[in-house]
Amino acid sequence: MPPASGPDVRHALFRRRVDAWLGADLDAYMDCWADDMVIDLPSGRIVGKERYRKLVQAGFSWAAPVAFDVHHIATVDWATVDWATVDWASVDRASVDRANVDGGDVVLADWTIRARRRDDGFVVGWLGLSVCEFRAGKIAWWREHHLAPPAPVAL
Repeated sequence: MPPASGPDVRHALFRRRVDAWLGADLDAYMDCWADDMVIDLPSGRIVGKERYRKLVQAGFSWAAPVAFDVHHIATVDWATVDWATVDWASVDRASVDRANVDGGDVVLADWTIRARRRDDGFVVGWLGLSVCEFRAGKIAWWREHHLAPPAPVAL
């Protein structure tokens, strides 16, 4: 039986989200998220899968996915961190969000997304960084940063 956790499982869960987005499969995409999920985007925070579903549906209506290129991906298993050995003198304690460090499977990613606007056919793209946590095979929380705002790109 394969392990319930580990880098391969985390990568597969992340890949499932990417594939669902690329296929513009709203139901498969939303199946990647926990019901009580939280997502922080540059535009603000969304709490709850049903609220997020409305945003994703509007996004698919606005533009058709073209590409989701993952440049780098890293995973962390917080359960393996020996907090007693952390050199707290070199860490800004206020910056450590201990509420979210509870043994979940964390994935950090560097990516580029492109989508074709439905109204004019322009392809828009943006670079992003994200960190998320999987619990029971679903995304519990996600934080996303854009390195550049969505803008038309040359193909």
